[in-house]
Amino acid sequence: SNFILANAQGRCGFPIVYCSDGFCDLTGFARTEVMQKNCSCRFLCGAETSEPILQSIEKALDSRQEYQTEVCFYKKGGAAFWCLLDIMPIKNEKGEVVLFLFSFKDITESRGRSCPGDKKEEKQRSEKQRSKKPGNAHLRAARRQGRTMLHQLSSQFVRRDRGEMKINRNVFENKPSIPEYKVASIQKSRFILLHYSIFKALWDWLILLATFYVAITVPYNVCFTGTEDSLSAARSTIVSDIAVEMLFILDIILNFRTTYVSQSGQVVYDPRSICIHYVATWFFVDLIAALPFDLLYIFNVTVTSLVHLLKTVRLLRLLRLLQKLDRYSQYSAMVLTLLMSMFALLAHWMACVWYVIGRQELESNDPRTWDIGWLHELGKRLEAPYINNSVGGPSIRSAYIASLYFTLSSLTSVGFGNVCANTDTEKIFSICTMLIGALMHAVVFGNVTAIIQRMYSRRSLYHTRMKDLKDFIRVHHLPQQLKQRMLEYFQTTWSVNNGIDTNELLHDFPDELRADVAMHLNKDILQLPIFETASRGCLRSLSLHIKTSFCAPGEYLLRQGDALQANYFVCSGSLEVLKDNVVLAILGKGDLIGADLCRTDQVIKTNADVKALTYCDLQHIGLRGLWEVLQLYPEYASKFTADIHQDLTFNLREGSEMEGLCRYSRSPRLSQAPQPRPESGAAPEKPLPSIVEDEEEPDEVFQQSPASSSRHKLLLP
Repeated sequence: SNFILANAQGRCGFPIVYCSDGFCDLTGFARTEVMQKNCSCRFLCGAETSEPILQSIEKALDSRQEYQTEVCFYKKGGAAFWCLLDIMPIKNEKGEVVLFLFSFKDITESRGRSCPGDKKEEKQRSEKQRSKKPGNAHLRAARRQGRTMLHQLSSQFVRRDRGEMKINRNVFENKPSIPEYKVASIQKSRFILLHYSIFKALWDWLILLATFYVAITVPYNVCFTGTEDSLSAARSTIVSDIAVEMLFILDIILNFRTTYVSQSGQVVYDPRSICIHYVATWFFVDLIAALPFDLLYIFNVTVTSLVHLLKTVRLLRLLRLLQKLDRYSQYSAMVLTLLMSMFALLAHWMACVWYVIGRQELESNDPRTWDIGWLHELGKRLEAPYINNSVGGPSIRSAYIASLYFTLSSLTSVGFGNVCANTDTEKIFSICTMLIGALMHAVVFGNVTAIIQRMYSRRSLYHTRMKDLKDFIRVHHLPQQLKQRMLEYFQTTWSVNNGIDTNELLHDFPDELRADVAMHLNKDILQLPIFETASRGCLRSLSLHIKTSFCAPGEYLLRQGDALQANYFVCSGSLEVLKDNVVLAILGKGDLIGADLCRTDQVIKTNADVKALTYCDLQHIGLRGLWEVLQLYPEYASKFTADIHQDLTFNLREGSEMEGLCRYSRSPRLSQAPQPRPESGAAPEKPLPSIVEDEEEPDEVFQQSPASSSRHKLLLP
């Protein structure tokens, strides 16, 4: 929406206290150029702007009445545009008019960009019709639109477009990570795969899943494929087994074309060096793991248990998992998943060994032990006993589930006795299982505890500091209102920075690195036009003096009469500038408040209160630190002191509140060309021949009432 808000309680005119981004886009003026001007819109006037309409606007302002008209205004660049102007007074709870809401709707296209002189009679007729029907449907719609804008303004002010800010590209461009001559020397082939690319990361996870599949199926096939049923079951998984083998073979080919990091920390792109490095490290392990044993099923070759034992060499690929743990050690959830997967995989392997021990006890033909083994006891309990030491018995599925149940109960506890060790061999294996379980408790669950504590360490710190704050409030008997403000401020600031002290965190880093980090953190304020001509060294020095602050709703950032210590930049949120309970300005994201610089020993007193309307994030640079930096860069100091008042949305220096109404007392487009200001003793500037300007003294502007003729009246001939 294109609108401005003006103070209706001003003693000297009605200064603008807020303008929307849409208004700035429509007129071409920046917010700093519009703030504190008179809302009569004289700065938008041009040669063909109707003076009677301007006088009607001033009359409506003086009488605090609603007004609507169509008027031809001019942009900053001199282009004319037609707009539908709606003026609505805003009252407070006492019924007093405190603000004026000006709504501008661009109707240039509907009017066909016609000049006011061409359709003077039609305009007069339309003005008479509007004066007779002030409550028409269009005006009611405009009122609703204005109230909607005011409601949105009270909740959250419009954010400024970052595109309006001028950016010094030479300062904020990314520096090359390595010198230029090294960049020019690197010529990577299209067929070389980067080891840190997204494709390689996804491929590694696919190979990891295939490795887990091999780690599950190979021990199972070795231990449970002694019968014909088991052999037929093994043949049913031949498709997936061959697919995994093809993945392993393709992985070997990709590894011959994948870069690696040398011991000196350089990324190696040379294909010959990559091949030599891979052959010397993981090639033979990957080659043995990729041998296609499952092709024997296709050619109907008799598969013995020896072939299944040879397939166990594929488990060597699990050594690659150690690289994954080291690489992803900073991701707690990922490490936790891998550790639990390794624990379940170990239980699976031991279940396979436990089943083999039971089968060996049955086939040993020892009359003292064959009928007391755990597998024989399981068969009797399930009413599927073994006959002739090997025939019959429970199914493979029941035997595997019972084996996995025993190993998991032994690894995590001491077992429950329903599946127990009876023979000496079984007891020895149970002892080994318990020892391994104790080790796994120390490794896996110890890491799990550390990971969970690390995940909740920040929350624990929050509760510790909150308890300290409550103890402080209780010991010093702070009043309830002050207590509530402190608790709310602490909770809100914690939600913003998560309890991280930036200065303490960056304290041990070198100055070069701290300056780069500070420039990134404070890039919003350093992109202001006032810093556009500053050198990179100057900006780096300034960034080290910029601090962040926070303000909660209802809190005062500054009080009238306080000594101003810094200039503030609004990163987010909304604030209002008050003086004697009168709104002087409404500030939003991207606004700069403070004061222009003077002598270093002079104390700057603030002329108004600055109060937060919403939660506000602010960046501020201390005036003392700013002076220290400007003394180091005198070539930039003169330009900064000369231009700072143009970039301040509101000047808080005492005595500067009257300057805003003096700016642009008449439209800059009414002059044919920019001319220098007359010096003392020089003749005053002559008005244009086509415009008659009332001669007045400058001091009379603020001595007479707003309704008097103190405003500069521009009369068309």
